[in-house]
Amino acid sequence: MPAPADRLQPLVTLTAPQPELAPARTRHVTLALVALAMGGFAIGTTEFVSMGLLPQLARGVEVSIPSAGHAISAYALGVVVGAPTIAFLAARLPRRSLLVGLMLAFALGNAASALATSYGALLVARFAAGLPHGAYFGVASLVAASMVPAARRGRAVASVMLGLSVANVVGVPAATWLGQNLGWRTAYWLVAVLGVVTVALVLAYVPASRGDSDATWKRELAALKRPQVLLTLVAGAVGFGGMFAVYTYIVPTITEVGGLPEAVAPVFLFVFGLGMVAGTWLAGRMADWSVMRSMFIGGAGQGLLLLLFALLAPAGWWTLPVLFGITVTGSVLVVALQLRLMSVAEEAQTMGAAMNHASLNVANALGAWLGGLVIAAGWGYRAPAIVGAVLAGLGLLVLAWSARLRHSHG
Repeated sequence: MPAPADRLQPLVTLTAPQPELAPARTRHVTLALVALAMGGFAIGTTEFVSMGLLPQLARGVEVSIPSAGHAISAYALGVVVGAPTIAFLAARLPRRSLLVGLMLAFALGNAASALATSYGALLVARFAAGLPHGAYFGVASLVAASMVPAARRGRAVASVMLGLSVANVVGVPAATWLGQNLGWRTAYWLVAVLGVVTVALVLAYVPASRGDSDATWKRELAALKRPQVLLTLVAGAVGFGGMFAVYTYIVPTITEVGGLPEAVAPVFLFVFGLGMVAGTWLAGRMADWSVMRSMFIGGAGQGLLLLLFALLAPAGWWTLPVLFGITVTGSVLVVALQLRLMSVAEEAQTMGAAMNHASLNVANALGAWLGGLVIAAGWGYRAPAIVGAVLAGLGLLVLAWSARLRHSHG
């Protein structure tokens, strides 16, 4: 019986794994996935820890808190620039060697952040730290998928993403606590050490592999001309922005609208991270069932829950399970988008896989920016959730366009 059309198609540059894995092989694959997830944990920690240390950063480099916030933007810009650039330049390199190089660069960028003594130096260091982000997740996803049978590729890729999710539950709170009590530089030193630990684990457990010797700059760039690649990237950049429209302003929303004390904010942030972990676990299993349906379910679920969040915002604690649902559906969408890009990029695997995180960082910036606009316009802190629901709906329209285009071309 033929596989459904929306199942993840074979990844053309991967070595086909055996249908079943022997126990020893299974253990080795598990250790390799843990090594790859550790890199995701380190990246997730550094991506979000700056948000909790803005007052300390501002004092440390003698600028205002809004100016210190540009360090977050600098990191996001590094992700957007680094993902296509590194994929373009490094597609022919052996993938394990590339992962090692990316994590060494990541560790150096975070060490430079810890050593920064001026505002300009901090911005440059955060930009540099963001450069390996998208390429790492792209290459790690390809390596993870290559080690397991086709029916388990969704779960393998989700395992890599799980590191990013766990970072929001464990890594970010721990690094924030260290930064607040031992100085903000300590947080970046911790992340730099995590980068070095990842290098050691990758060298120890990730199997050596050849690069894509047939890769050329023309072939990699050609991926960005494919309608399915472009539509998937746009769907992610728009549809995923809704979650960040709410997350960016979650603290003033629960205090100003929900009437809760600011002291409960860590509970909401913890539940946000917990939802990412649960959603990533669920996403792998859903994607192995159907990638396209997972994208639609994730996007539609997120849109409905964002509307519910806006409705229940004055109810305080009742928004907590809704926030959990928003992050679960958002994580389902992210993993499905990653797998979709790995499939539709055809020969340009590295470029397609890496661009997902560039797209998601655009979503991060777009959601936060639009949420800020409606708040500044006087529409209140419930408005970002409504904006988020609109973004989720637009993302669904793009996905529907993509599906229709695919079916019309067979």
